[in-house]
Amino acid sequence: MPALVLLHGFAQTPASWRQVAEALPYPVTLCPNPGHSPDLPLGADWAATIALLAARIPRDATVVGYSLGARLALGLLAEDAIAAAVLIGVNPGLADTGAGDGADERTARRALDAAWAERLRRDGTAGFLDAWEAQPIFATAARAPQAIRDARRAARARLDPHALADAMEVLGLGAMPDLRAPLLARADRARLIVGADDAKFRAVAAALGLPTTIIAHSGHDPTLEAPVALAAELSR
Repeated sequence: MPALVLLHGFAQTPASWRQVAEALPYPVTLCPNPGHSPDLPLGADWAATIALLAARIPRDATVVGYSLGARLALGLLAEDAIAAAVLIGVNPGLADTGAGDGADERTARRALDAAWAERLRRDGTAGFLDAWEAQPIFATAARAPQAIRDARRAARARLDPHALADAMEVLGLGAMPDLRAPLLARADRARLIVGADDAKFRAVAAALGLPTTIIAHSGHDPTLEAPVALAAELSR
């Protein structure tokens, strides 16, 4: 069967997929995101980084990505560098209107991404994670077993804050192109998944108008909150 490659979220590690991978009936490849491992560097910009990532992934692969990983998977799909993509909690990019609200939103997001990058460089990974994980979108993560959350946090805390800061600037939503049109043009090769309690990204999926699988008892991160249910959906 074609390869199944899993991409994790921002400031995570491939180990965040461990519970999902163990529940799947077939082998998968856990791939680090660019800028999250010395083995996979960033490019000069979004497009160059997608090209570097594409060189590491078979063209017949289905890439399953969560959050940042989903945006990277979409970037690969938009370049027809992979066969298909499963996008969990994906934002397809900010609208490129050239003026007005769209331009203002992108400017604001670039400023926010820059602020997060500065926090990483100033406070280190642990200090950044204190603020990052406190965002309302991650509130439902408290449902996951404490031991699992502690192990994830320990793995995340070992990531290089300066490399993560660079990744935020190169791969953040403010730097990502608007990929709505490429996604809709490849709708037959894409699948959306979102947690039932992730109101923000359920709205994003609804606005795209594509069929979406809802994972019960999960917020933004089904890989943490509902790994067995997520694996069951991927198995289908």
